[in-house]
Amino acid sequence: MRAILLAGGVSMAFTLLVTPGFIWLFRKLRWGQFIREDGPKAHHTKHGTPTMGGVVIIVAAVLGYFVGKLANFETPTVSALLVLFMLVGLGLVGFIDDFIKTHKQRSLGLTGWAKIAMQGVVATVFAILALQFPNESNLTPASTQISLVRDTGLDLMMFGTAIGVVLFIIWIYILVASASNGVNIADGLDGLATGSSIMAIGAYTVIGFWQFNQACGTVLENVTSCYNVRDPLDLAVVSAAIVGALIGFLWWNTSPAQIFMGDTGSLGLGGALAALAILSRTEVLLILIGGIFVIVTGSVVIQRVFFKLTKWKTGTGKRVFLMSPLHHHFELKGWAQVTVVVRFWIIAGLSTVSGIGLFYLEWIYG
Repeated sequence: MRAILLAGGVSMAFTLLVTPGFIWLFRKLRWGQFIREDGPKAHHTKHGTPTMGGVVIIVAAVLGYFVGKLANFETPTVSALLVLFMLVGLGLVGFIDDFIKTHKQRSLGLTGWAKIAMQGVVATVFAILALQFPNESNLTPASTQISLVRDTGLDLMMFGTAIGVVLFIIWIYILVASASNGVNIADGLDGLATGSSIMAIGAYTVIGFWQFNQACGTVLENVTSCYNVRDPLDLAVVSAAIVGALIGFLWWNTSPAQIFMGDTGSLGLGGALAALAILSRTEVLLILIGGIFVIVTGSVVIQRVFFKLTKWKTGTGKRVFLMSPLHHHFELKGWAQVTVVVRFWIIAGLSTVSGIGLFYLEWIYG
C-alpha cells in the first residue's frame, strides 16, 4: 500500500509543479496545437496552445513508479515494466505524430497506415514479451486465454502453437489499437480524456490490489474465486503512478487548458490501459471500464458508415450527428464545453464503477 501511495503522490507532485516549466518550454519551441478549420469555431481560440503534454505525464508516471518501488526497497516487476513499455512505446508513436503536426503546422501528422504499422510493432513486441518470464508458479505476465474478469478457458493455443501465437498477437493488437485510438478520439475537449483516463486507469489500482489480496496460494477462504495473475500488486502501483500523473496534469489541462496531452499522451495512455487489462486478465471487461472511449469511438464509426452507405445509395452522404466524435455534436447543439466534459465524466465514472462492480460480483457469485 505504501508503494501505491508513494508512486501516485510523487507523480502527481511532479506534473502539478513541473508542468508550467514544460508549458514555457513548448511555447519557446512553438509546439502549439493546430486547429482544424472544419471544427467548432470556439476551438479556434486554442490555436497555438502548447501540446505534447503527454511527455510530462509519461515522465511523471515512470518517475513515480520507480520512486515508489525503490523507496519501499522493492524490485520492479516484469508486469509493471511491460505497462511502462506500452506507455512509453505508444507515447513515442504519438510524439512523432505530434512533432510532424507542429513542425508542418497541419492537422495531419503520421499517415493512417504509418500509425497502424507503428502501433503494430509496439503491440507485437509487447505480446511476445508478455508470454515470457514465468515466475515460480509458472505464471507469465499475459495469458493466451481470452479473459473477461479472469481467464475464460478459451485458449488461443487450441489451434496449435504457431497459429495460437499469431492469433494472440492479433488479439493484443486489436486491444491496443482500440484502446489507444479510443483515448485519442476522446481527447477533443479540455480535460475530457484526462479525467476519463483517471477513472479508467484508476479502476486497475483497485482491481490489482484486490487480486493481490485474493491471490491463489495466499487466501484461505473462497479459494475457488482466487486469482492467478502475475504481479497484481505491482499493476496497482504502476496504475497509481499514471493516475497521479494525470491528476496533477488535469490542473493545467482543465478548461481553459494551458496545455494539451496531444497524441503523445492519448496514445500512450490508451496503450497503458490496454496493457493493464491484458496483464490483469480483464480484457473484455475493458469495454465497460473504458465505456466512454467505446462510446466516442462508436460515434465516429457510425457517422462514417452511415455517410458512406447513404452516399452509395442516394449519391448524397447524410450524417447521424452534427459532427463526430460525439462530444463535438453536443458542442454544435449549443452545450458549453465545460458542460459536455462534466457530463461525459459522469458517464465515464458510471461506466468505470459498473466495471468494478461486475468484477466484484463475479468474485462473490462466480
